Amino acid sequence: MRSSRKFGCLLLLFSPAVIYGQTADAADSKELIRALLNRIDQLEKRVADLESHSATAAAPAPQNAPAVPNPPAPQDQLAVVQPPPEQAPEAPPQPAPPPRMTGEHPGMTGVMPAMHLQGFSDFNFSATDQPHTHSGFSEGQFVLHVYSQLSQKVSYFGELSFTARTDAGLGSPPAPGFNAEVERSIIRFDENDYFKVSFGRYHTPINWWNMTFHHGAWLQTTVSRPEMVQFGGSFLPIHFVGALVEGAFPANGLNLNYNIGIGNGRSSVINRSGDWGDINNNRAWLVTVFSRPSRLYGFQVGGSVYRDLITPALSNKAYREWIESGHIVWQKENPEIIAEFSNVTHQQVDTSLISNSQAWYVQMAYRLPWFERLWKPYYRFEYIHIPLSDPLFRLVPTLAGSTVGVRYDISSFAALKFEWRNQRRPGDLRVNGVFAQTSFTF
Repeated sequence: MRSSRKFGCLLLLFSPAVIYGQTADAADSKELIRALLNRIDQLEKRVADLESHSATAAAPAPQNAPAVPNPPAPQDQLAVVQPPPEQAPEAPPQPAPPPRMTGEHPGMTGVMPAMHLQGFSDFNFSATDQPHTHSGFSEGQFVLHVYSQLSQKVSYFGELSFTARTDAGLGSPPAPGFNAEVERSIIRFDENDYFKVSFGRYHTPINWWNMTFHHGAWLQTTVSRPEMVQFGGSFLPIHFVGALVEGAFPANGLNLNYNIGIGNGRSSVINRSGDWGDINNNRAWLVTVFSRPSRLYGFQVGGSVYRDLITPALSNKAYREWIESGHIVWQKENPEIIAEFSNVTHQQVDTSLISNSQAWYVQMAYRLPWFERLWKPYYRFEYIHIPLSDPLFRLVPTLAGSTVGVRYDISSFAALKFEWRNQRRPGDLRVNGVFAQTSFTF
């Protein structure tokens, strides 16, 4: 076999020699052939050495034997370079695993949950023709939304707010500059779309605005909320502490949603919720049903019922409270239409005294198709009627007012709003005011 290999190489190398020999003498040709044969012998010897070395490397080396590097090939010999074997692409570096939960059950595995944070804030300017009122700049709420997925079906959501105080620095000890509030704190278990259970502190789901536009003025079109759902207001219970069951059903394209809740309603101060517990050992409950038809994108219609027993502070009288609410919403930019109505019934226990208070509003907005769709004018009319027979709402004034404004989105996460309001309350003159706001999320 070696002779045949030598003969083949000789043929390949001899071909140019023949051409060369046509122009050289016979002696030169013999010398060239002799040199080529010597060169072939050197190459075959080098190949044999490399093959024997490869066989030795393939055998497993003793664990204690030191690795001996291959000697470099002599510079006067031709080294046979073999291409490296094809390697799989190197896997991208993996991030370090997150820290494990401390104190977890021995049979469970898991990692620390990742917390997601989103913030909102706003700054405002106001001026009215109402006597004895201040005008100028003010800082709105500083709000933080916290979300964490605790498992595939369990999640947590929290909302914190910081609101500037008008009495900052007064009193002993001095009042702080901001009030800190836990507005919402909810842990929820999602079995499926039809059944979800949660526990915590909610924005009471009996009013569309209260369920949709939470703390963070950037979320809503307008500068302010309707009077009937003002934060710190008394007409509707803004917060609710307890348990909530919710879900949604396709229902042939009607997309029916429901909320059923039980917990602590109003506290002895009716504009506060029973965060620390129920004041009269009587649970409040609510039922809300609404539909979002598939064929009418952005349309929602629904209603709710709320029941509670209220024991006001510094009073030995209790009142049963029924609230019925309804809403129709076309939540599109062209147009945006929101209409809500609520009736609050108070009945004094052990008497036949019953009073009904009503509140409603209609808001319309339209995002203009010009100027890159950045401008959105709006109008809202709202009305509140409080009868004199309702002692619980003696501090809730009757109101009829209009709001005209425009929103300009200076970016995807910041907006400027300008409003003019005209409001009338019984026994007072009409009040006109201008308001400006920059609101943003971060």
